[in-house]
Amino acid sequence: MYLPQSAHVQFSQVPTQQPFGADPAGSGHVPGFRNVPRTGVIHVMHRARERGFTPDNPEWANLGQGQPSTSTIPNAPARIEHVGCDTWDQEYAPVAGRKDLRSKVAEFYNHFHRQGKSSQYTWRNVCIAPGGRAALTRIAAALGNVNLGHFIPDYTAYEELLSVFRSFTSIPILLDPAAGYRLDPAALEREILYRGLGALLMSNPSNPTGRLVAGEELRQWVELSRQHGCALIMDEFYSHYVYGRPERRVSAAEFVEDVNRDPVLVVDGVTKNWRYPGWRIGWIVGPEEVIEAVASAGSFLDGGANHPLQRAAIDLLSPETAEREIAAIQTEFGRKRAYLLGELARLGLSVEAEPQGTFYVWASLSGLPERFRDAMAFFELALEQNVIVVPGVFFDVNPDRRRPHCCYQDHIRLSFGPDMEVLRRGVAGLERMLGKETAR
Repeated sequence: MYLPQSAHVQFSQVPTQQPFGADPAGSGHVPGFRNVPRTGVIHVMHRARERGFTPDNPEWANLGQGQPSTSTIPNAPARIEHVGCDTWDQEYAPVAGRKDLRSKVAEFYNHFHRQGKSSQYTWRNVCIAPGGRAALTRIAAALGNVNLGHFIPDYTAYEELLSVFRSFTSIPILLDPAAGYRLDPAALEREILYRGLGALLMSNPSNPTGRLVAGEELRQWVELSRQHGCALIMDEFYSHYVYGRPERRVSAAEFVEDVNRDPVLVVDGVTKNWRYPGWRIGWIVGPEEVIEAVASAGSFLDGGANHPLQRAAIDLLSPETAEREIAAIQTEFGRKRAYLLGELARLGLSVEAEPQGTFYVWASLSGLPERFRDAMAFFELALEQNVIVVPGVFFDVNPDRRRPHCCYQDHIRLSFGPDMEVLRRGVAGLERMLGKETAR
């Protein structure tokens, strides 16, 4: 075992599948299968398509789906438009991923976050997965019988992930808007100790609020993880989208002392940070023991990532290419962030905490006329103007519904991931809906 008992990550070595529960008779569902609801964004896009949305329709503004612009942006590296395929690429890749890509991912983290540190990541600390959801699903399947803390609000897809796997108990932690959706290290320590957390799942920067844990605060989080043996599962898919910070990018990997003992897992991929969402290439970085467990889970969950695209992703991870992409992202998306924040304020939507990361704005409807204050109603009215947003209720990640009512019925998430012309079209549509003057 690589981890001391005091900081052992509680992951099972041979993950097992959980049976589906049968729905009650007469429910209208196929016997033996449960009714799996659509996650929030999938529901939103389904409703939009019902009303005529297609990705290439210039009359629509998709400010809902979490997808960055895939077009060329100023000063960024040239986009990859063609991917070659040799004879070996046509065979299955290893479930844990190609060794050369795993090595390149390890080198990437060592370059950006571990220079001068005695403990360095190697290819054995990396597992490649077919996208971020698959990576998180592998982790969930390998988790032991622990209390898994997660924040509210957070990424909509976490809800189904947390409800399907029953080897652990999900513990929601409600964040306070008055505190900017932050949780200071002392409060985190109380959650770990008093609620008996064995693991903590979070997106950093946070989807949907843009909350960022970085610098000394992040160092303290990693220290608490090490001290109390609570695994940190850090979804860092937006770690290149950081604004107003001296760091080029942010990762918990910077504060790991021993890469094979500290119970810290980093999940990332080319989807958001390199703006190749269609590639579905993600990875998990962590202790070798855990990487072996999540790779085993992948053998029955997904079978591994696309082989030719794994080879193509290697070039994206070179420090020079990554530096150029990160700088271009922060300039271009910083410009779009400022635009959308300004326009939302003009339209009467308020933002409790400006996003320090991601390409989302978490906006409150509480200051609008009454008919626009309900997020689901706002969403449907926006669709009438060919604008897609995501109602805040979908970020109330609470699989067991422990609370009597749903949070964030007066919040929406808007994405400034698309090109500027799409943002302007979306603002114009919202302005028509709200009865304001013509959009700028």
